[in-house]
Amino acid sequence: MPQPINENMKALVIDDEHVIRANVAEVLREDGWAVSEAESAADAFNLLSRETWALVFCDVKLGGDGGHDGFAVLRRFTDEQPQAQIVLMTGHGSAVGALDAVASGAYDYLMKPFDNDEVLAISQAVRNGIEKRARQNTTGDLLPPVYTSDIDLVGQSAAFVEMMKLVGRVAGTNLPVLITGESGTGKEVVARAIHRRSQRASSAFVAVNCGAIPAELIESELFGHVRGSFTGATMDRRGLWQEAHLGTIFLDEITETTPAFQVKLLRALQEGEIRRVGSNHTLQVDVRVIAATNRDVDGEMRDGRFRQDLLYRLNAVTLHLPPLRARSEDIMPLARRFAERSKRAGERPVSFSREAVAILENYRWPGNIRELENSIVRATALCDGIVRPEDLPERISRSPAEPQQQQQSPQVQEAVPTTAANAGDGEEELLSLSELECRHIRRVLERTHGNKQAAARVLGIDRSTLQRMIKRHNLDEVKTDIGAQGE
Repeated sequence: MPQPINENMKALVIDDEHVIRANVAEVLREDGWAVSEAESAADAFNLLSRETWALVFCDVKLGGDGGHDGFAVLRRFTDEQPQAQIVLMTGHGSAVGALDAVASGAYDYLMKPFDNDEVLAISQAVRNGIEKRARQNTTGDLLPPVYTSDIDLVGQSAAFVEMMKLVGRVAGTNLPVLITGESGTGKEVVARAIHRRSQRASSAFVAVNCGAIPAELIESELFGHVRGSFTGATMDRRGLWQEAHLGTIFLDEITETTPAFQVKLLRALQEGEIRRVGSNHTLQVDVRVIAATNRDVDGEMRDGRFRQDLLYRLNAVTLHLPPLRARSEDIMPLARRFAERSKRAGERPVSFSREAVAILENYRWPGNIRELENSIVRATALCDGIVRPEDLPERISRSPAEPQQQQQSPQVQEAVPTTAANAGDGEEELLSLSELECRHIRRVLERTHGNKQAAARVLGIDRSTLQRMIKRHNLDEVKTDIGAQGE
């Protein structure tokens, strides 16, 4: 049962689609909110000056004469009512959108179609926060400023979008971050995105590849040295750590460092001070550390190659970047972005043949995004405006299709309808199109435990269309699990 409405529980739903606006508003009212609705940014701005809002659901793409979108609403509310929790809704979600939304102060970022349960979960979380602040008599902090997007953070897969939300939340803090993932997954790109959305964005971002610096030189490179400290040290030299003062230092391949150097790195993290090689004096340096590795850092620690205390100091927040083969729906958006970026001025846009798309989506990409980018740059230079299989590197164009299909995510596999075969004579069972549709929808619903949001995403349709199909085929008896995850 909803709790009684109090004066702080006022919610605003902004969407130019009446059905979605009314549905979200109904869920909030049933949970005890006093809800107002607006169909445009202009209407929302009018309401902004009249009430104090605790919760706002706003579509990213809004109609109306003003031309304002959901991010404009987010900025306006952040400036004038920073205590309001803003949830952006979109039917065209992306990783960059999620990152920018959360880093800009949004409470959450929902991708349509979403379940009522997701709205209810946000409603209850915000309400609990209001009640807690009321008991403690505290007010919310100002939210971080708005930043621009990063060109290389391209993706729309659910896992990548959720990870980018976490990136957005951690960016505004000073916490050290450990980024893990295979080589080529974009660890430095994410590190730069964190820096650009932090309060240190106006200061330096210094990237250090720890694996490329000889063990005997890494201390001098990072912490600097004084004249005469070793052969060849003819003058005092600032280290990269000091160059990053008030900014961010990115320590790539941190597990390649020696245990002896890790002790000194730990002190720099704990005490915020460094000592140049050959010096007796310490220097206070204010640096945020983001580290990265493509190794199993827990395994390195167990084998004695990486200090446990340093790991615990570095991984206040751990971000794991999934390999490209685990986010196959992001392959073509990335490929098109790389093709657009590599074409010469004045050239017409590059497109991809259906055969090339199939090859790109089925290849395992052991080199991840870096390998994809290099392959697309090559193909764009060789093609006649349309990328075909022969334009791709031979290792990719000749890769066997069947083993790669087995590597696709369950959602991709389920999205391809199959017909049953007669095991006795090998002849294909002939079914009507309606029966094929019915069987496939039933199979997807069973695989998703009846979660209609997840099923709609697998089928590539919106939730209302799925609901009509369920009714048409009398599939309401398929057991639903409203607590299942929607992604």
